[in-house]
Amino acid sequence: MDLFDKLKELHEEGLNQINKAKDEKTLNDVRVELVGRKGELTKILHSMREVAPENRREVGQKVNELRDLFNAQLDEAKEKIVKAVLAKKLEDEKIDVTLPGREAHLGSKHPINIILDDLESYFIGMGYRVVQGPEIETDHYCFEMMNIPKDHPARDMQATFYIDSEDLLRTQTSGDQARVLEKHDFSKGPLKMVGPGKVYRRDDDDATHSHQFMQMEGLVVDKNITMSDLKGTLEMISKHVFGQDRETRLRPSYFPFTEPSVEMDVSCFNCDGKGCPICKYTGWIEVLGAGMVHPNVLENAGIDSTVYGGFAFGVGLDRFAILKYGIDDIRDFYTNDVRFLEQFRKEER
Repeated sequence: MDLFDKLKELHEEGLNQINKAKDEKTLNDVRVELVGRKGELTKILHSMREVAPENRREVGQKVNELRDLFNAQLDEAKEKIVKAVLAKKLEDEKIDVTLPGREAHLGSKHPINIILDDLESYFIGMGYRVVQGPEIETDHYCFEMMNIPKDHPARDMQATFYIDSEDLLRTQTSGDQARVLEKHDFSKGPLKMVGPGKVYRRDDDDATHSHQFMQMEGLVVDKNITMSDLKGTLEMISKHVFGQDRETRLRPSYFPFTEPSVEMDVSCFNCDGKGCPICKYTGWIEVLGAGMVHPNVLENAGIDSTVYGGFAFGVGLDRFAILKYGIDDIRDFYTNDVRFLEQFRKEER
């Protein structure tokens, strides 16, 4: 078979292969086979020495014409394939604009965050500032500045998650108070702050206890601060959170950083003080601890306790949420069940 017959056969076979290609990969393989550097047309050009000199020009012209034809047909076939793929994709992914839109699923606030946001806004409205300190606290600020020296028995139930001899996961947010006390300029006005955050204690996790929980501690320091100021503040907090018809009472207690110290109870919102299983038939539910700032705490921060005084209180936000919403297992806060969270959507503000 001479080259003219071979070119004629290649012409027919090449067009047939181009027309049969149904995807870009197959078409590209055909392009390489026909017009590539090692393709059939290139092989014919390399065999030109076998052609009689008087026929070489004609053979070369035929090869170039066939190359141009193949390239044009290949480009046209590629364009058709691309359009077909796009058309199928548009058909498969088309959007019916007449259909109603899909309702977006909105998450719900966590009940502890609802309590936290509410209390922060409430205290800011009363002139307090919100302070957040480190969760990894030093022994100095967590205990010693709070009148709890290294040999104090109050450490036994708190000093647990130590990272090294001086640093630990804070057991209370009191360290925030100590840091602010050291820096506050009383010539510019009284100190009024709350410090919310996560704290850690040695405890066995069960329905009412957790090794970590959210706390908010409050502190007010100025001249002529009295126990009545503390009592009035605590009453406002309890009525704001649990309702205006709640009664409160203070009971003597002990905390190393306050003297005198008290615990506050509110009248049971389930039985209205008559007695039920929730309040253990006492009519009262314990909600927080508080007291007048111990003189040693003020002196440790460089404040003259004969001139200045103050009160402090500590609120367990988990406990507030449990009591306010009637939650019977503290572990529900940490299981990430959206069905549990959706119950509190109506409480969001």
